[in-house]
Amino acid sequence: MNEFTLTAVIRERNEKNQPAFIPYMMAGDGGLDILHKRISFLARAGADAIEIGIPFSDPVADGEVIQEAGSRALEIGVTLRKVMSELQARPHEVPLIVMTYLNPVLAYGISGFAEVCEQAGVKGLIIPDLPHEERGLLSDGLIGKDIALVPLISLTSSNERIEKIAQAAEGFIYAVTVNGITGVRNGFDSNLMNHLEDLKQVSNVPVLAGFGISTPEQVREFSQITDGVIVGSAIVSAFHEGNLETIQPLIEAGRTTVRQ
Repeated sequence: MNEFTLTAVIRERNEKNQPAFIPYMMAGDGGLDILHKRISFLARAGADAIEIGIPFSDPVADGEVIQEAGSRALEIGVTLRKVMSELQARPHEVPLIVMTYLNPVLAYGISGFAEVCEQAGVKGLIIPDLPHEERGLLSDGLIGKDIALVPLISLTSSNERIEKIAQAAEGFIYAVTVNGITGVRNGFDSNLMNHLEDLKQVSNVPVLAGFGISTPEQVREFSQITDGVIVGSAIVSAFHEGNLETIQPLIEAGRTTVRQ
């Protein structure tokens, strides 16, 4: 395999001088029967890939909006196994990225989880509580599969650690833009843009910014620096509240940005 599909899709968008846009949605929020409808909606709206969150009882990286969405899904019995079964039954053309935590994957069984991901068209995995030093626990089961194990890099990571993670990165680097959990932010650290520039210098894969990005203005701001943006809480809220008209402007903000 020369390059992961996920990387190729982002690079293809960047070659048009546009940033990639990846929305996050919580699987099962509102019922599993509307999972495919929401994926199709985001794909039609112009998403380059879609991050599918799996509801979990101890979501250490998730802010209030996504925690509440996960709780609503858990209350109606949504599990990783049910979500994967649903995705396997009806694959989509847009690349899917599953975001979950380590315990559900271990409970599923790494080999079986890797197989069902491949059958469901999953092209990337984000496991926030999987330490870089333990990535072999999962990556060994993904050998030979077109499924990138996407790393997160925080604002507090040392230069030495950033270089180590960047060298092993697959798909893209998820650059966490805040210290803390996901959720809407009104402002960001003054040194953030320099940090993102530094990440791009040491990375061989695209660098996408996520956590706290929720407005078209913020999408445009980060699109000047990074190879793409990830928007989570604003998308989850839009689906929950039925404000779907707020999603398209977020995607168009990236598309109309003229990158420097």
